[in-house]
Amino acid sequence: MLSLSIASPATVTFPPKPKSSIPKTSFTGVRIQHLRPQWLPSQTTSFRKSSASSSSVVMMANREEELKEIRAKTTEEINEEVVELKGELFMLRLQKSVRNEFKSSEFQRMRKRIARMLTVKREREIEQGINKRLSRKLDRQWKKSIVVKPPPSLIKLREQEAAEEAEKSSA
Repeated sequence: MLSLSIASPATVTFPPKPKSSIPKTSFTGVRIQHLRPQWLPSQTTSFRKSSASSSSVVMMANREEELKEIRAKTTEEINEEVVELKGELFMLRLQKSVRNEFKSSEFQRMRKRIARMLTVKREREIEQGINKRLSRKLDRQWKKSIVVKPPPSLIKLREQEAAEEAEKSSA
C-alpha cells in the first residue's frame, strides 16, 4: 500500500545552502549544476585525441615544407606565383557562380598559400629596412604593372579544347 506523509513547514529543516559563484536570481525552480569529474592525466588518453594530434603534426610538417619552398624562391618568382594563384582563385569563383563542380577546399588552400607568399615577401622587405608606408607604395606600383593574363588552369583548358578540335578536324 502507498503511504503519504506531509510535514508542516515549521517541522521541516533544510541543510544550509553552500555559497556558490552563481549570481542570485528570482528563479525559484530546480537548478542543476554539472560538475566535471577530476581526471588524472593517465585517464585522459583517447583515440580521438591521439589521431588529431598526429594529423596536426603532419599538417605542420607540410606547412614547414611549403614555407621552405617559398623562401627558396626569389621575390620576382613569388610575385608571379601570387598573380597566378589570384587568377586561379578568380577562376574558382567563376566556377562556383556557374555552379560547376569544384573542390571547395581549394579556396582556403589557395588563400593560405597566397598569404604565406605575401608574408615571406614582407619579411624580406623588413630585412631590407623597407617601412610599412613604402611597402604599400611599392605594392600599388607593382599591382599597376601587372599584365593581366589567363591563369594556368584556363590555358590548359584552352589547349585541351584546341587538341580536341584538331582531332575532330583530322578525323
